[in-house]
Amino acid sequence: AVLVGGDPGIGKSTLLLQAAASFARAGLKTIYVSGEEASAQVRMRAQRLGIQEAPVKLAAETNLRDILTTLEIEKPDLAIIDSIQTMWSDNVESAPGSVSQVRAACHELTTFAKRKGMAVILVGHVTKDGQIAGPRVVEHMVDTVLQFEGDRNHVFRILRANKNRFGSTHEIGIYEMLGTGLREVDNPSEILISKKEEDLSGNAVAATLEGMRPLMIEVQALVSTAVYGTPQRSATGFNAKRLNMLLAVLEKRAGFRLGAKDVFLNITGGITVDDPAIDLAVVAAILSSNEDEPLQKDFCFAAEVGLSGEIRPVQR
Repeated sequence: AVLVGGDPGIGKSTLLLQAAASFARAGLKTIYVSGEEASAQVRMRAQRLGIQEAPVKLAAETNLRDILTTLEIEKPDLAIIDSIQTMWSDNVESAPGSVSQVRAACHELTTFAKRKGMAVILVGHVTKDGQIAGPRVVEHMVDTVLQFEGDRNHVFRILRANKNRFGSTHEIGIYEMLGTGLREVDNPSEILISKKEEDLSGNAVAATLEGMRPLMIEVQALVSTAVYGTPQRSATGFNAKRLNMLLAVLEKRAGFRLGAKDVFLNITGGITVDDPAIDLAVVAAILSSNEDEPLQKDFCFAAEVGLSGEIRPVQR
């Protein structure tokens, strides 16, 4: 049993429809159950993705009893349920989407899958703070929890495993969202590093790890004199508290007067990085902007910066 979580509109249904088509073409009997869209809507999406000829069986149903009966008769290798929040069981006295309904539906589908030796993929919506909606107990019931994340204003999507009973949680999938669906990205650095001709200050390239994959990312910084009296500190894709800590280290240990200046930091490509290995690139970008001196293009940084100003090596 696999649970796939992600923000609304991030592309969970697109990902799973493409996955269903791939599984079906590989000879696995696949059923796609949609509780949110009619079969015609799912078929329209399949046409847009160019997979309308894939031998995937479609169903639009929310009654759990009917779904289990269908799976019993059809005996598929894989069933995709989109989404677990829309399912309702007639032996639970509450509305669909409630905690008890989600728990009951997940429990029944998981035990059915284990009993029949089939795989089931459940789609779960997430709450505002990024947790999968419904009880956390749902995550304990399933074998694998996958998180599909990204910024809907950018083309990048990352599929990462938060829990995996059958393997490593370090493997990630990186995709590019196109009009024709998701495309697997083998070399994400080609999109994350801008192809600029002129040398500009405030840009540094960092090496970071996403799961088992090394990525080259571009860190951009802008340091300017605070016009309104109170200096602003703003970070996109990087922890703002860590930025303040690095600025304090530069001020105290290295003697750079940044206390009266605005500092803006951005990780390009819309991805968020919490790896301490990009500390040195952040420092380099800030100082490059502050001194208005461009860094050489063939420089790459990977190191953590400590509170005493020392540069520390990072793992792997």
